[in-house]
Order: sequence, then C-alpha cells, then structure tokens
Amino acid sequence: MKCEIVPGKKKMHQVKIYTLSTCGWCKKTKELLKALDVEYEYIDVDKLTGNDIIEANEEVKKYNPYGTYPTIVIDKGKQVIRGFNDKEIKEKLR
Repeated sequence: MKCEIVPGKKKMHQVKIYTLSTCGWCKKTKELLKALDVEYEYIDVDKLTGNDIIEANEEVKKYNPYGTYPTIVIDKGKQVIRGFNDKEIKEKLR
C-alpha cells in the first residue's frame, strides 16, 4: 500500500494520516499539517482497491476502533488523534 509523502521542515515525529479524498475534515487536517510545516504521509483510503483497501481499513481500526476519518497516527501509534482537532494536533506536533 503506497503512501503519499508531503515534505515539511518539522520531522520530529513520524506522522501518518488515513483520510478520505472527499472528506472536508481530512482536507483541513492536511492543510493544517502543511501550514505547521510538518512532514507527513497520507493514504486516501477511498482511492485504494483490492487488498490495499482491506489492509488500510484494518490498520485504521487498529488505531481507531470507530473507523472514522481522519485518523492521525503519530510515531507508529504511540499517539493517535481521531478526527480533526486543531488544538490537539498543534499540541502533539510542536
């Protein structure tokens, strides 16, 4: 399953977000991370096919049992943010 990488100057944390291409909150999350200049990788789950979409959904549920988007995974699951919460995102990615 291929992730898209968005470069940024802040690389203190490994950030991976699971998103839907049509989700407004997902877009806001990407915009915020870009504005904070945080390097991150993302997967638009709804654009996947076959086994990739099954694998992505399983990963999301591992970190977020509700299966909601966006799901932000920081440092391989040491921290997880479910949904768009700009205050929490800024706090955890300073």
